[in-house]
Amino acid sequence: MRRGVLTAGTWCVDLNKSIPEWPAEDTMTTIVEFDRQGGGSGCNMAIDLKRLDPTLPVATMGLVGDDGDGRFLLGECDRYGIERSRLALSAAGQTPFSDCFNARASGRRTHFYGPGVAALMSPDHFDFSGVEARLVHFGLPGAHKTMDSPWGEDSTGWATVLRKARAAGLKTNLEMVSTVASEVARFGRSCLPHLDMLIVNDYEIGCVADMETREGGRAAPARVVEALKAALERGPLDFAVAHFPEGALAVTRDGGVAAVGSVAMPSDAIAGVNGAGDAFAAGVIYGWYEGWRLEESL
Repeated sequence: MRRGVLTAGTWCVDLNKSIPEWPAEDTMTTIVEFDRQGGGSGCNMAIDLKRLDPTLPVATMGLVGDDGDGRFLLGECDRYGIERSRLALSAAGQTPFSDCFNARASGRRTHFYGPGVAALMSPDHFDFSGVEARLVHFGLPGAHKTMDSPWGEDSTGWATVLRKARAAGLKTNLEMVSTVASEVARFGRSCLPHLDMLIVNDYEIGCVADMETREGGRAAPARVVEALKAALERGPLDFAVAHFPEGALAVTRDGGVAAVGSVAMPSDAIAGVNGAGDAFAAGVIYGWYEGWRLEESL
């Protein structure tokens, strides 16, 4: 019987910097807080799941540099009890990193990404033989040059590895990154035929479905539902989920709709916005793994 979750794809180092507000060009601002953490969908999902349930078997797969940052990430795996035998070290370049700026006045974040060896990661780095997990969580299309390009007969390397994972008996989920709409659409449509579930934000599902899902700068729930339904028509998804600041919506294969509102938290209870989408997806995946109703998972 399959047990646990495998996270695959992006492992990077996040250099998190909090600033009072985003400065104008040619001016200076002060960094008021700084720390180094693991980042990327492979890292964040693995750690989030272990925080939710330290007894859950979690393994990971990906590529990092054979350098100080890479060894820091291996240490994070060991600290949280994440099985890392398939997280490879490469001497061909540095570990991917992001300079992450959080502007406290607006609550907005800006990332400057250095791909390093992430640009070299390819479908050849993913071997699912002997994997006992029930589900594999992939990401991030748009952050890996080789994976983002055609591979064999597939339009992207992501489609190739998702196909391989499903052939090996794993359920599949994808994490996306909010980049140029045309690229989000390209990656999403390439992957949808090979996904069992999709957990993204309102902007990303709108790109994939080629629909406008926002009105007046906020999510339009009825449009989000239509976009989720359109995604279900493009692939074998059991369900698709979209989250946004005001709440979350899910649509199932049989047409069922689940909706929950968000909770207003005091500002001093919010640690930051980096990894928020991964944290939300981890909750949904954990609920799915435990057999909860979809509303409970949301």
